[in-house]
Amino acid sequence: MFQNTPYEGARSEQYAQVLNQLKALIHDEPNAIANLSNAAALLKQFLSDTNWAGFYLYDGKELVLGPFQGLPACIRIPMNRGVCGTAAAKQTTLLVDDVHEFPGHIACDAASNSEIVVPIIVEGALYGVLDIDSPLKSRFDQEDQLFLEEFVHILEAQLTL
Repeated sequence: MFQNTPYEGARSEQYAQVLNQLKALIHDEPNAIANLSNAAALLKQFLSDTNWAGFYLYDGKELVLGPFQGLPACIRIPMNRGVCGTAAAKQTTLLVDDVHEFPGHIACDAASNSEIVVPIIVEGALYGVLDIDSPLKSRFDQEDQLFLEEFVHILEAQLTL
């Protein structure tokens, strides 16, 4: 299930089940908002110790709030600002153990202490980012990153520009 990973055990099996659930939820559904909404709900339900899970969508100049689960959030994030804007600009996953130490961190929810952001690339172009926050420091690890990157790859295959 995870590309080029040797992970085994209960956690990996749970991740595989969630990936299969995502595939079933978005199968043959062309509406991006519906698919991203269900994806956010699935992640928020599955990932323990998280306080926000959702998407910011790229509008050609900045990230704009998309479907999410959690408290109300920042609506617009400039490119290269905060964890989301930096991950989007660099088009690389950022795993941040302590957001308060991240230069330019944007505090949408004061309870957030760690964060992972995965860029979404569709047809070679930035589509947006998946953003997940936790009230715990160092909540996310490399296995979470691999799972979430695979989760995003499944979404990317269903999304269009």
